[in-house]
Amino acid sequence: NGAAFSKGRGSQSGQDSTRWHVVRKFLGLISSHNIPVYLIDPLILGLVDKDIAQIRSSPDGPSPHCKYFCAPRDFTTFALLDKTWKHEVGLFRTAEKMGFQWLKILNKDPRLDGMDDLSGMEIPLHYIFKLASHAIHLVVFYERSGNYLWHGPLRLKQHMDRKFVPFRKLHFGRYPGAYEKPELLHVSIDDLKVQIPKNPSSFLEEMSHARFLECRYREARAFFQLYPDDASLDAVEFRKKAKSLLHLAALTLNNLGVKFWLSSGTCLGWYRQCNVIPHSKDVDLGIFIRDYKAEIIPAFQKAGLPLKHKFGKVEDSLELSFQGEDDVKLDIFFFYEEDDHIWNGGTQAKSGKKFKYLFPKFTLCWTEFVELKVHVPCETLQYVEANYGPDWKVPVKTWDWKSSPSNVQDNGVWPVDEWDDVIQIY
Repeated sequence: NGAAFSKGRGSQSGQDSTRWHVVRKFLGLISSHNIPVYLIDPLILGLVDKDIAQIRSSPDGPSPHCKYFCAPRDFTTFALLDKTWKHEVGLFRTAEKMGFQWLKILNKDPRLDGMDDLSGMEIPLHYIFKLASHAIHLVVFYERSGNYLWHGPLRLKQHMDRKFVPFRKLHFGRYPGAYEKPELLHVSIDDLKVQIPKNPSSFLEEMSHARFLECRYREARAFFQLYPDDASLDAVEFRKKAKSLLHLAALTLNNLGVKFWLSSGTCLGWYRQCNVIPHSKDVDLGIFIRDYKAEIIPAFQKAGLPLKHKFGKVEDSLELSFQGEDDVKLDIFFFYEEDDHIWNGGTQAKSGKKFKYLFPKFTLCWTEFVELKVHVPCETLQYVEANYGPDWKVPVKTWDWKSSPSNVQDNGVWPVDEWDDVIQIY
């Protein structure tokens, strides 16, 4: 395979130099069409990250032999921002002339899925260019209204050649993903000029938790056919205040580096109707107790949200409530992890009674909610069912937090001598 490439890189074997030559040809192809791509290949970025200081300081790259692009792998992955190029037929003609075979994968544009008349429109999500025994996977990123980048899953249509490349090994194909917009760095690696994320290790960390869940627009439409949406002035006002409170809470917690997710009624609203439930009266967030920081309360107070109550303590059943605009409040529940379940606590102020809400174990995924990139439990159905039971699809306007949830248990009583500490109301 490498025999035709007499100017192989360094002393690598033919197969290794084939990879380098395919990448070089691909970079030549996209550069001739002025398409700005950047490298997101996790294997190469992992190697680059170890030498990042040297790579940054050396304009011609750190080493005379091929170290990065010759590493053994079936494909090399690049990213393309959709808005930075126009989909040109010319690109594919040139690719064919250069010997590439190519495949374009289209799917629905989720940004239009919420709109009845536009849902179903297809956009390009992935391109694959194959030459000799190596392939280039080009992942298309789209900007979404929460000011983040999104890529779609790689789903093959029936007529497509499933043996074109080892699809199951592609790093960015199985699930959609959400990412912050990366700052890019121009570098030279193995004599090839490429752009990479300025901080490869933080990009790789982001990649390991990038899975994205789309809102269930079709189910939300079906829900509103059964239960028409409340369009009253009060409902519209509440949703507006809840949205701005959620944006402020996200900004505050993100600045502290505290990971949180939509919980309770806010999570139910996202999952069931892709919106805030207008009669819910508050915004609910969950945080793992391991992510608790003492700065949370002062940060919210500084953001203009006074503390309304603080129940429990860090070791047991902690719960914070902040007062938002008018009567809209922000409730933050802290979750404790056991071997086989996760729970959060509740406290009744007048009696000191403790309650416990049990959930099956869950992981966190990104979603978009009220124009915000935010976490929800990936296993959303189990999470919602734990809290609201099998009838979660039916709206309930009267809800008692001590007895209505399906997963509530009595958890004893706080000792009276601890009340001053564990029941604080402002």
